[in-house]
Amino acid sequence: MKSNTQIFWEEKYHQQVTGWDMGIVSPPLKTFFDGLSNKNQSILIPGAGNAHEAIYLHQQGFTQVHVIDLARPPITHLKNHCPSFPEKHIHQIDFFDFKGQFDWIFEQTFFCAIPPQRRDEYVLQMHSLLKNKAHLVGLLFDFPLTDEGPPFGGSTDEYRKRFQHYFHFHKFEQAYNSHPKRQGKEIFINFQKK
Repeated sequence: MKSNTQIFWEEKYHQQVTGWDMGIVSPPLKTFFDGLSNKNQSILIPGAGNAHEAIYLHQQGFTQVHVIDLARPPITHLKNHCPSFPEKHIHQIDFFDFKGQFDWIFEQTFFCAIPPQRRDEYVLQMHSLLKNKAHLVGLLFDFPLTDEGPPFGGSTDEYRKRFQHYFHFHKFEQAYNSHPKRQGKEIFINFQKK
């Protein structure tokens, strides 16, 4: 079954095969969020899953947080666990079909879930969803690329080649404060749209 289908992801949730879900806000992203002061900037979290990051931002007073997920179970989880999260900011849609413009897009295990042959398409879609000079911030996995995903791996060399024509690299380094299960396997990025 292809990993880019709604059925595939909903089956993962129904079978509780959700190894990507740490049950908490990703520590490197939480650290970054805690340094943001403008709580009215528009934020997108694609492939949000159970939306720990979105719920945290909402609870910290961020007013323009949007989430995308293809699967229904995580959308239901978000609505049940954070009833005050604005319904109009929850989008059950294929990322590649979504339209909008944002100040920030936060990446957390989404890129690695996309089949590798669609990675250039991902880069172009991220570029189109960001406002001029806006930022893509988050975590990319750092382990050998495999066909046996998701998650599919990747390396700094690959990411550099894919993103360099569309983004300036402000941060592109191994995360120092990853969750213990991900120590040494995450690259923290802060890419600004060219």
